[in-house]
Amino acid sequence: MSVYPGRGVHGQVVEAIGRRIVTGQDAPGSTLDLDSLEVTYDVSKTVVREALKVLAAKGLVDARPKRGTFVRPRSEWSLLDPDLLRWQFEDPMGSGMLDDLYEVRIIVEPAGARLAAGRRTEEDLARLTATLAEVTPRSGAKEIVKADLAFHRQLLEASHNELLIRMEYIIEIGLRARDLLVHAEGHREDFLPPHQAVLEAVRAADADGAERAMRALLEKAAKDEQEIKGREWR
Repeated sequence: MSVYPGRGVHGQVVEAIGRRIVTGQDAPGSTLDLDSLEVTYDVSKTVVREALKVLAAKGLVDARPKRGTFVRPRSEWSLLDPDLLRWQFEDPMGSGMLDDLYEVRIIVEPAGARLAAGRRTEEDLARLTATLAEVTPRSGAKEIVKADLAFHRQLLEASHNELLIRMEYIIEIGLRARDLLVHAEGHREDFLPPHQAVLEAVRAADADGAERAMRALLEKAAKDEQEIKGREWR
């Protein structure tokens, strides 16, 4: 069994079985054999049962008399659960989740940028400016990913809309996987210009400009992803 630091044996079993279900190794409707899981992961039946309780709370499994424990239909999964999001984005190109992420972002983030342009404080602007200033020509993929996650989170925080801010914590899980993929393949030198365009529109309190700049940024991000997909399919 793989080791997942800080989660303990119980957490490791949750991770392992959760991944199996989300990646389709245990398909919806299939039955989970507790004895087999106990042997596979070399843990007690108590640990397996406790792990399945956690997965049941996430909507992944259920148990019925005479049927046993089985995988629930995908439509019943808690897809916005942080663990489920993380497991799904571990294969971002193969799962189709990047397409779903783009559709969510193109709905949420341009509207967030528009609100930020009208509501941002000097403190908001200072944080956004400092985040982009951390990116230099020598910055590697990890530094750019860190700055990108912070910038998008801070921008929605500048909207001062609590529900939008919560949306970014959902988006961030997928965005991290997307960024690691894209920036590892390149696209580092063109990171700053589209982000700076958003920031300058927000700084100028230009709501229309901020919305347009964010839309352009996201469309460019989608183009970068398609370019990488094209390489993988050759």
